[in-house]
Order: sequence, then structure tokens, then C-alpha cells
Amino acid sequence: MADHIPPKNEIPEPKLSEKAITAVSGATAPVAIDRPAQKPVSPYAQGDGAHTAAAPVKRQIVCFTFYKVMPEWRRLPAATKAEHKAAFTDVLARWNKPGEFLSITYSTVGTRGDVDMCVWSIGYAVDELNRMRSELMRTPLGGYLDTPHNFLAMTKRSQYQIDRPDESEGEGRGAIRPGGQKYIFIYPFWKTRPWYLLSAAERKRLMDEHIRIGLMYPRVKLNTTYSFGIDDQEFVVAFETNFPEDFLDLVQQLRETEISLYTLKDFPIFSCVRMQPLEMLDRLG
Repeated sequence: MADHIPPKNEIPEPKLSEKAITAVSGATAPVAIDRPAQKPVSPYAQGDGAHTAAAPVKRQIVCFTFYKVMPEWRRLPAATKAEHKAAFTDVLARWNKPGEFLSITYSTVGTRGDVDMCVWSIGYAVDELNRMRSELMRTPLGGYLDTPHNFLAMTKRSQYQIDRPDESEGEGRGAIRPGGQKYIFIYPFWKTRPWYLLSAAERKRLMDEHIRIGLMYPRVKLNTTYSFGIDDQEFVVAFETNFPEDFLDLVQQLRETEISLYTLKDFPIFSCVRMQPLEMLDRLG
């Protein structure tokens, strides 16, 4: 079964109607109510337009943290390393809280030289993420870890209709649903400034081609998260698949699309192998 955290709905506080207020006050004439001026609706705000839901979905915090172990750790006695691994995996296990906080672990040994492993965490509060990562760094192994890369993002509904079940359209993309595939390919992403000056109709035209090509690769699952203002990148994209060759062909084909002219940067790329925490640590050497 795929791991995921279901979306949380935020139910607005009930408001008294004018009739109800009149009844409580005993007034015979309607009670004047000061109503705040309508705020402008942003096309980027969650729940706008055709995507408005009955109850807004609380967005999730998503973080991809990449660690590099110091060479000194590999030279420690095997028994000491086993203790360090046990303490590290214990923190991961304690913080896996169904419906609230989830972490998935990956090895990058052999796929990149600057990182050895990745912890992908999904939750609902930055403070929780902060405390969880702090506990990891306080373990004995944490003293031997560097963090060359860390990408923070949030979920939100896409402006563009994907029409594919695994894109969480029914949940307004308020919830990430990791698919359980063996491999994941992660990278930060930036659009050029001219992209944001295009009309909505023109952006949709370009995205339609992008989406059409993506749907040609059903064995590749896309997770798109948003980082505007909370980290350096604009997006973090994570592609899950059991077939790396499909992802390679997808990316090559997307390079030929018109919309690729508006890509400012889409690297570094991290190729990761999913595994249980202890196995991930065993592969550190």
C-alpha cells in the first residue's frame, strides 16, 4: 500500500445571519452589519475559480534533505556504527505518525558524488519538520553528517488540469501521495521571468503540450510542490518510477517542447533508490 498523509480540511467558523442577529437582539428592523470590503482574488490562490472546494484543504509541508556522511564515520568500529544507525532509525520511526508526518528514505550512493542519502518528509507544520530534523542531527550519526542540499516546498492545486488519477486532482493537490516506486528523480526548478508575463491563455496552451507528453509515460508519477518565497527555487519536482528508462525518455522529449524555452534552471538532479532506513544506512559503508 502506498504511503500518504490524507488532506486536512479547514472548516470555517459558522457566521450568524442577519435574521438570527435580529432575533437575538429583539430589534424589529434589520440590524446593520459592517461587511469587510471584498479582497481581490489572486489567480494563484488555493481554492480560486473552478477549483473552489466545499472546504479548503490544508496544504502540506514537503522537504527533501540530502546528507553526506564524513569519511571519518566509515572508519569507526562496526559496533559503534551499528549503535549510530540504530539511534538514527529510531528517530525516523518515532516521527512516522499516520495522518500527520511521514518520512521516506533513499540511497544516492553511486548516483551522485556530493550526497549519500535522502530523507523525504511530508507533514503539516514547519515547526514539526524543524524539530524532527533537529532530533536527527542530535544523534551520534548526525555529528558526522553534512547537508549539501535541502529543498523546502508546499503542496497546492495546479492551475492546469492534469486528468490523471495519481495527480491527486480529487484532493486539490493538498496531499502528496508517494507511490512506492523503487526510484525517484528529484530536482529544483525555476521558470524565466518572461514566463510570468505571458497571458493565462498562452501559458495554458504551452502547458497543454507539456501535459500531453507527460501522459504518454504512465509509468512515471509526478509530484509537483511549490517553493515561492520559502526557499530559493520556485518548484521542487519528484518523479517516481520503477523504470528509469521511461523517465530519461520523458525528459528528453520535454526538451523539444516550446515551453522548455521558459525554463531558467532545472538542476541539480538527484537519482535516488528507495529503501528502508536501516538498509539506506548500511549502504553508507
